[in-house]
Amino acid sequence: MEQKKILLTGANGLLGQKITEVFARETEYELVVTDLQPKGEEPRKFKYYSLDITNKEAVKDFTKKYRPDLIINAAAFTNVDACETERELSWKVNVDAVKHLIIASRISSAKIIHVSSDYIFDGKLGNYDENSTPNPKSFYGREKLASENALIASGVEHTIIRPMIIYGNGTNVKPNFALWLIDQLSNEKPVTIVDDQFGMPTIVDDLGLAILRIVDRNKKGIYNVCGSEYLNRYDFALKLADIFELDKKLIIPIKTGELNQPAERPMHSSFILLKAETELGIKPMNVTEGLYTLKNQLGW
Repeated sequence: MEQKKILLTGANGLLGQKITEVFARETEYELVVTDLQPKGEEPRKFKYYSLDITNKEAVKDFTKKYRPDLIINAAAFTNVDACETERELSWKVNVDAVKHLIIASRISSAKIIHVSSDYIFDGKLGNYDENSTPNPKSFYGREKLASENALIASGVEHTIIRPMIIYGNGTNVKPNFALWLIDQLSNEKPVTIVDDQFGMPTIVDDLGLAILRIVDRNKKGIYNVCGSEYLNRYDFALKLADIFELDKKLIIPIKTGELNQPAERPMHSSFILLKAETELGIKPMNVTEGLYTLKNQLGW
């Protein structure tokens, strides 16, 4: 049987690495992995190419050459505060690049799987399902919603995944909340953590599995995919300290307003996961399960 060819963007990021790892175990798929960085010398399971998805002509030329059956977009400008000040650059990555991938989809009749965010919601009430009305409060949230709308309006076959608070381990990845916290506490540095921002932290392994299931089952539409436990950032930090046997006394609770962050955060972000659980057959980990998984991966 001929392998299905998948173009993966953002392959060097945390999610991109996990997707590569998950699909490496599946013989029916051939990944073409891409990111901005040059090829480098590191060994890879799949062929790696440097591709700037903000360059429309480069995306078109690449697609004509490799003719993917499926495009998984794991690339994003995810620094939500920087999105407020670097609006032109972040829009190119988070919105224009998706429009370029839509053109690519039409060239090779490829389906698109796109990773969005809980930031498309205002986080006032929580318990959002796939049909809840978006109301982004930050520029990043508006960008992610614009990318969703571009896909929906395009008419191309697509799936949109909405995760939140992604954490996990990878090679040379930007520090996510969990990795940053482990580093700070390991070096006995005190940290201030907000206790009024609530969410459902997502270990990247669950997200990688969900994407594999979407591909395997050829699912379309929108799916909320995140961890199964709802708690605030401070309580997450305390659980991490317990599991990694680090000093909880270094963790100091503060309020969001004290940080003066440029981007407004959704304060009560929670998803109803029934659709993903039933249609994708996944059971997302709670915080304890996720952190023990991370601990094992780090060889702690």
